[in-house]
Amino acid sequence: MKTGIHPETYRLVAFKDMSNDVVFITRSCANTKETIVIEGVEYPVVKLEISNTSHPFYTGKMKLVDTAGRVDKFYQRYAKKK
Repeated sequence: MKTGIHPETYRLVAFKDMSNDVVFITRSCANTKETIVIEGVEYPVVKLEISNTSHPFYTGKMKLVDTAGRVDKFYQRYAKKK
C-alpha cells in the first residue's frame, strides 16, 4: 500500500447486515460510534439494511424490503382504479 495516500481514519471496520446478521470486515473511513467484538478483536461497526448477502440480485430470491412503508405508498399511489 502506498504511503500518504489514505486518510488517517482508514482502518478495519466491521459491516453488519441487519436483515440476516452477517458481518464482514474490510477497510473503510466510515465514521461510527458503535463497536463489535469478533474473535476477541474490537472493531467499529457500521450497520447496513442490505448487503450482497441479502440483496435479491445476489441471492436469487425475490423479496420486498419495505423501508418506512415506501412499497405500500407505491402500491397505493399506482393502484388500479376501478
